[in-house]
Amino acid sequence: MDQVYATHAPKRVPWNKGKLTGAKPPLRPKHVWSIRTKLQIEGRTRDLAMFNLAIDSKLRGCDVVAIRVEDVAAGGYTADRATVRQKKTGRPVRFELSEQTRQAVDDYLKATGKRPGEFLFTGSRGPARNMTTRQYARLVSEWIGSVGLDPRLFGTHSLRRTKATLIYRRTGNLRAVQLLLGHTKIESTVRYLGIEVDDALGNSGTS
Repeated sequence: MDQVYATHAPKRVPWNKGKLTGAKPPLRPKHVWSIRTKLQIEGRTRDLAMFNLAIDSKLRGCDVVAIRVEDVAAGGYTADRATVRQKKTGRPVRFELSEQTRQAVDDYLKATGKRPGEFLFTGSRGPARNMTTRQYARLVSEWIGSVGLDPRLFGTHSLRRTKATLIYRRTGNLRAVQLLLGHTKIESTVRYLGIEVDDALGNSGTS
């Protein structure tokens, strides 16, 4: 009689095993300053440009890595304002670039010789391919860990939320933040900022 062996399907490991999930908090201004200073001192031109641009643009990671040279520097120098079409919603979002971000991007363009038509941030896949969101997430974890923060507690969305949170705290203008983040629904902005819905919606029309 043939012996029958039970076959067991390989046990699937949950994607979030060992990871802390949930909303990633924004960086505090002192953390932004620390990361920026460290990248400057280490001469990491690309990373400094990418970090500054991510903070100013408030874009999702998939949109940060898809930025092309002409999106921010069509005329050879970084513009005061830029517009990027979001991958998730298909809607354009406009943002301002601070002087230090413009300087960082200009320095990076000068160092790399990148031209309109090219991706601004390329990774290990070659100069014609943009950096992957996974590569970007690894970089963000490295930046965060380098200033003594726990990379498990922060992520790419921490960079996206940093300036938005700061603007909301300063102005209380939820609708302005909604536009800056490119959200279609104001409730999404409320959840994203992690604020009380009643308070937020009560303030949004009067600010």
